[in-house]
Amino acid sequence: MRFYELGSVPYGTSRYKGEYSAERPWHLPGLHCPTCDISWGGISEAYPSVDLSGLPEAKQLKTARLEEDYGRFERLRAMVRPLVPAWARLTPGTGFGPLVGSARGTFPQLYILYSWRVIIHRDALEQLQAEGLRGLKGCRTGLRFRQRNAPELMELEVESHGLFHPDCLPPGNTEPCKTCGGYSFDLPKQRLLDKASLPEHVDVFQLRNCPGFIIITERFVDTLRRLGFEEFSLQELPVR
Repeated sequence: MRFYELGSVPYGTSRYKGEYSAERPWHLPGLHCPTCDISWGGISEAYPSVDLSGLPEAKQLKTARLEEDYGRFERLRAMVRPLVPAWARLTPGTGFGPLVGSARGTFPQLYILYSWRVIIHRDALEQLQAEGLRGLKGCRTGLRFRQRNAPELMELEVESHGLFHPDCLPPGNTEPCKTCGGYSFDLPKQRLLDKASLPEHVDVFQLRNCPGFIIITERFVDTLRRLGFEEFSLQELPVR
């Protein structure tokens, strides 16, 4: 099986002119970790399907902030844990709930923003699901259009699996911080996936030690090309 990083086309080259401005209803606070001494935001980890409105402490998660008290951060994380998928990492700054805001213009079938957020037309999602691709969980967004004939945009909730191989990372930086769960390494120039860590049950996933990377299988790639999807980039990543 071959694996590819899924990305956007270079800035300014798209024939689509869609854009949006949106936020999520809830976030874990960022954290100045007392163990690794790094301030984390974790903006690339998000669970659009998770509704926290029923939690008594939900108001504490409405405003993004930097938390200095690790004990308080851990209490909030433990409160959220039962509501998220088992594979969730819940790093500092994790977002919950749908994107809510405004949108305008036109969007390709598959729109990748910030390299980790995948917005997709509902009909395009249904096409891909009908092809039997695995791991495609679409969540409704709260993006509001003022124009007529506006598309219905969904967001993919992408599972977190797989790792960069230790051979492409700096020595001693292959394990997450035991306190906050963050990985503190620069992106490797020669990227290599760890074969033993890669999932076999999904065709799209985020790397656990670098969630800013969306990885898809060659089966997914073949389907995108055969169905004529536009405006995405691919880079094959070797596996060891």
